[in-house]
Amino acid sequence: MTNDEALKTSILAELRWEPSISSAHIGVTTEDGTVTLTGHVETYGQKRAAELAAGRVKGVKAIAEEIEVRLPFTVKHDDTQIAKAAAERLHWDAETPRDAVKVKVEKGWITLTGTVDWHFQKDAAEREIRGLSGVVGVFNQITIKPRVDAAHIGEDIRHALHRGLFNPDTIQVTEHDGKVKLTGTVETWQDRQTAGATAWAAAGTNAVENELVVAW
Repeated sequence: MTNDEALKTSILAELRWEPSISSAHIGVTTEDGTVTLTGHVETYGQKRAAELAAGRVKGVKAIAEEIEVRLPFTVKHDDTQIAKAAAERLHWDAETPRDAVKVKVEKGWITLTGTVDWHFQKDAAEREIRGLSGVVGVFNQITIKPRVDAAHIGEDIRHALHRGLFNPDTIQVTEHDGKVKLTGTVETWQDRQTAGATAWAAAGTNAVENELVVAW
């Protein structure tokens, strides 16, 4: 069995293992560690969960996620109902600033706009509406408010990566006006995602360009 065949087998096993995914209609192809996910699922939450599950498998270097959301015939929510449900979810979410995020829905696709102070608030808004019935996709266009006290972002991120057991010699951090760029190598796809999340957690970060390469 080749490395790609073994990787495909492991990813399919991980998709079957993940209880939040109905994986019967998900296809997987692999080439030199690059994984393409195809097929269809019934919810947008399953679509995101499939990508995360594939990323957990050792040997994954990159993921192309092409899964389609096909709603069951029993789901008949119109855009107005979805928009009202999304607005209510955001209203009750403690992590999303009140009235900071606006919602637009078109054919089941939700577009989020607005401005927040932190990236975790942007993520929280999407996470709240991701699992709503009838949602087929999310465009998260929320922006991060620039900060004036962002002089040491790069240094702060390097310290945080080192605390997280990343080798400081393999990851380079550059920053300008709150825009952070990560280059270098990591061991797994999950490490790449974790490093990106670490960069986003720095006070003053308003954009992250994650160019880390999985060298396994």
